[in-house]
Amino acid sequence: MSSRSIRNQLRIIGGTWRGRKIRFADIPGIRPTPDRVRETLFNWLAPVIRGSRCLDLFAGSGVLGLEAASRGAGDVVMVDASREAVSLLREQVSVLQAHRVQVIQGLAEKYLGGAVTPFDIVFLDPPFGKGLLEPVMQQLATGGWLTDPAWIYIEAERNQELLHYPDDWQEYRSRVAGQVSYRLLHFTARDR
Repeated sequence: MSSRSIRNQLRIIGGTWRGRKIRFADIPGIRPTPDRVRETLFNWLAPVIRGSRCLDLFAGSGVLGLEAASRGAGDVVMVDASREAVSLLREQVSVLQAHRVQVIQGLAEKYLGGAVTPFDIVFLDPPFGKGLLEPVMQQLATGGWLTDPAWIYIEAERNQELLHYPDDWQEYRSRVAGQVSYRLLHFTARDR
């Protein structure tokens, strides 16, 4: 692996691995969620993170999944299409001895076409400008991937057109930071 591909670092900001630095691949499309945004997100998730099953689609740097694991998530699955990103994620998981974190290489859409295991929290932070959010949201909503209730975090371009959420998803909180908009949605089945 070249020094170019491993020079980027960020730190975990809370939990067991607080302050630990992790490396991430220097490849186009990877935009680690900034510290300030992560702090806000995990404050929102604080009541539900411990023991939860988390899915980090489009994992990229892996910072959302690793932050969740550091803060007590029961199981974390990270999925990314990039072989280089996945290789470095697996290395970071090994260094942290994050035994409850699984890293899978593959397209998010293909992963969601496989065997279903419901999750309590899903992180969606795809590469910008690729039109990936709405199709993946539909797969999550119709494929049985969400526990009842569940939380879905979405990070997108600030100027992106309004997303059409599945009917059972309600926006709980949202913010803007620089050129990024981020929001937390809550899912509960309508027929409760």
